[in-house]
Order: sequence, then structure tokens, then C-alpha cells
Amino acid sequence: MDLTQRYIRNESMLSAEENSRLRSFKVVIVGCGGLGGHIIEQLARIGIGHLTMIDGDVFEPSNLNRQLLSHPGNLGKPKALEAEMRVRLINPDVKTDARHVFLTDENAESLLGGHHIICDALDNISSRKIVQKAAAKLNIPMVFAAIAGWYAQVGTIMPGANLLDKIYPEGVEKGAETQLGNPSFTPALAASLQVAETIKVLLNKEGVLKNSLLMVNTLDHEYQVIDF
Repeated sequence: MDLTQRYIRNESMLSAEENSRLRSFKVVIVGCGGLGGHIIEQLARIGIGHLTMIDGDVFEPSNLNRQLLSHPGNLGKPKALEAEMRVRLINPDVKTDARHVFLTDENAESLLGGHHIICDALDNISSRKIVQKAAAKLNIPMVFAAIAGWYAQVGTIMPGANLLDKIYPEGVEKGAETQLGNPSFTPALAASLQVAETIKVLLNKEGVLKNSLLMVNTLDHEYQVIDF
């Protein structure tokens, strides 16, 4: 396939040189569910050269309302491996590395090392903080998001900033997702914002939510950036 045609619709916002640079980057996505599925889809389509996808979970019926990569035919199958199959289908030029494993304190640095940026698509605070800790040690930026019902939050954490410790004080282990629900549109919105942040960081563009938190309320259309 002619790659200039594949990515030509990017060029109103990205130059040909920037499009080419995207193919040199390695991005790791931790979590291949609601947020992760949309992140993986968009990064593959825009032309990131290498995607590592980490998730030890399998698809189950409750995922079908929102997780892009899930369907009745792959229930019970590993999310990371299904994500890899999807990437190969939509953009075979993207190199992939699927890891059917849960990220822990013990394996975080080995799984995350060697990448240019980390996309956190996890669903719990303690695991996000494991990613943040490893990212700081590895000197890798991290883009994270959290969702609950009509609400989403997105931020970019530069190494050592420890933004999650300011958002989630010690002792807070659960977010609001279980109380407020998890529809189809909120993960898609938050993931799109994460991908935009990822591209801006990789290409050194302005407007990055560097150590800031974007709060989105889709019910009342309220959008606020909080600086830390």
C-alpha cells in the first residue's frame, strides 16, 4: 500500500515529516478494555510505528456495552491478543507486541521500558500508581484517563511529577466508576483526548496537559483544566 495515501488525511494537521516521525515511535498501552481499545484503534490508524499492548484479562459479557474490541465471538479470549489481531487487520504496517499479563510492581519496569510514552488505560487507582512509579524511574511520560458515567478526566504526567498522588490521596483506592456506571461514549471521548495528548507529546507540540488535569462533564458540558 502507498503510505502517502494511507496518511494523507493527517496532513492538514500534521506535516509529511511529522507523519513519518510517528512511525518511529514506540507506545505502550496498559489496559485493552474500554479506554484501551479506543486508544489502540486510534494510534494504529494514525500511524504509530510500534504498539505494545498489556492486559491480563479476558473479554466478558459486561464489556460489550462499551469496549470497542469486544464482541460476542471473542468472549473469554485475552484482550491483549485480540487487540493485536485488530491492529494487524486495520494497519499491518504497525509492529505489535501483545502481553497477556497483569502489570505489577515486580514486572512494571521491564514491561514499560524502551517506549517513548505510556498510555494508562487502567480502571483502578493502585495500578495507575504502579505505572506512575515505574514511569518516573524509566523517565517516560505517561498519559492517563479515568471515567465514571458522564464524567472523564485526562492528564499528562511528566516523569517524577506524581500527579496521581495529588489527585488521589493516600488511602483512596476506588474511583467513582462503580457508582456512576460506564457507558459507551465516555471511554471513547477520554481515549480520544489521551491520543491527542500522546501525539502532542511525541511531536513536541504546544498545549499539552503537562501535570494538569482536564475535567470533563458531558452531562452539563462543563470543561475545566486544573493545574497542579
